[in-house]
Amino acid sequence: MGAYYDAVIIGGGHNGLVCAFYLARAGYKVRILERRAIVGGAAVTEEFYPGFRNSTASYTVSLLHPRIIRDMRLADQGYRVIERPVSNFLPLPDDQYLMLGGGLARTQAEFAKFSQRDADALPAYYAALETVADVLRDMVLTCPPNVGDGLTMMIDALRQGRRFAALSIEQQRDVLDLFTKSARAFLDGWFESDPVKAAFGFDAVVGNYASPDTPGSAYVLLHHVYGEVNGKKGAWGHVVGGMGSITQAMARTVQAMGVEISLDAPVARVLVDGDRAVGVTLESGEAVMGKRVIANVGPKLLYERLMDPGDLPADFVRRIKSYRTGSGTFRMNVALSALPDFRCLPGEGVHHQSGIIIAPSLDYMDRAFMDAKRQGWSRAPIVEMLIPSTVDDSLAPAGCHVASLFCQQFAPDLPGGRSWDDARDEATDAIIATVDAHAPGFAGSVIARQILSPLDLERTFGLVDGDIMHGALTLDQMWAARPVLGHGAYRGPVRGLYMCGAGTHPGGGVTGAPGHNAARAILRDGAIFGRWRG
Repeated sequence: MGAYYDAVIIGGGHNGLVCAFYLARAGYKVRILERRAIVGGAAVTEEFYPGFRNSTASYTVSLLHPRIIRDMRLADQGYRVIERPVSNFLPLPDDQYLMLGGGLARTQAEFAKFSQRDADALPAYYAALETVADVLRDMVLTCPPNVGDGLTMMIDALRQGRRFAALSIEQQRDVLDLFTKSARAFLDGWFESDPVKAAFGFDAVVGNYASPDTPGSAYVLLHHVYGEVNGKKGAWGHVVGGMGSITQAMARTVQAMGVEISLDAPVARVLVDGDRAVGVTLESGEAVMGKRVIANVGPKLLYERLMDPGDLPADFVRRIKSYRTGSGTFRMNVALSALPDFRCLPGEGVHHQSGIIIAPSLDYMDRAFMDAKRQGWSRAPIVEMLIPSTVDDSLAPAGCHVASLFCQQFAPDLPGGRSWDDARDEATDAIIATVDAHAPGFAGSVIARQILSPLDLERTFGLVDGDIMHGALTLDQMWAARPVLGHGAYRGPVRGLYMCGAGTHPGGGVTGAPGHNAARAILRDGAIFGRWRG
């Protein structure tokens, strides 16, 4: 018999690496199995055209938890983030624009171009959002109370509920609004200007295949603001070397601790003996046995493709079948011969180092979603463009640039039985044309493009339905109910089976929190409390 492991982790994305770190620190013998030839999951940097490198899928940083950065000593491995000088730049009709960020006074001056009332309301809005975000920050590294755990569940629920109970009644109303209202209804209560509401409402449709009018979409807005960069809450930035520099640093750290990482090692099946997970088989036929199996893949992939339904409770199988996936995401990387020159703000400037958002109103976002439902994608799509080579010249040849295009409201399944293999170039042309309409000449500057449709995201990264969040961030699929009520504390329905990916609390984004929290649950179950130090 070959090596036997304390933990076998399916998937070498950032959460799997974080989980491996905390388990290895506690003395566990860990092996990570990654299906691709590069570790990092969706947080990787790759060359997509000779001389041009970029973050292939995940492309910007904010949500990675400071404790994880500190515990893994990522700065010692070269981790460095350059903050955006302004957070977002929105080109608007009639050659207008709105810039968000760069300090309260600067943003208020921008808002005042469209509404003095909105400029005056901004400090109170930020304060309300920050109060709720602080509650989320406190909960990110905690295991949700697990329904069915009796007294333990009650204690955990009371402990976590105290954070909400301590809020004023006005703040509790804000919490209720953010968790239940649509983004439009929430923002209408604060602002009157369409560009201002668009600037904030964009976050509500990122990785969310829904209209800004969909109830609950306000929470997705909140999900994108609770992070921080270099100690600055809510900030976003470019990590030097691309997102792969994060996961490569993590990989070096865990390998130095004895963690084995196997590449080109796709898992075919989780092995279950009786009522316990005992290992996995690879597509090569190799069996990798362990005391615990930890899945850093989405719940749909794990339970519907890597497990025999007969090994799972019938009700659990039924509920996983109805677990909603599909973030409506279309991802591109382009090699550019020149920076885009925006008609509304010509020349080079700080806007090139920000998130460039083409979505000038909530109505525009709603139309994009309705178009996607009817015809697969919008002919006027929602586009966010980042140009990391403006701050990191290692990504492109001198005088050239790379840009990330992160596009929303692209149906996971196209109507009429069409395949994304047949439609991807047509959709790409629509995206390029959308940018070119605001920055004439952009299309002509594109040297090469890397296209990741929802189907490509599934094939390449194992993201079922192209879902970058591993499942919709809706009230019925959050906290203790992510992915299924009764299994929201990182433990699967089979003994020895755990989950550490974005399909668990607190959800998607490069946070590392699911990996941290899953390790904590595993170590508690292993009755080695004294060896857990985080």
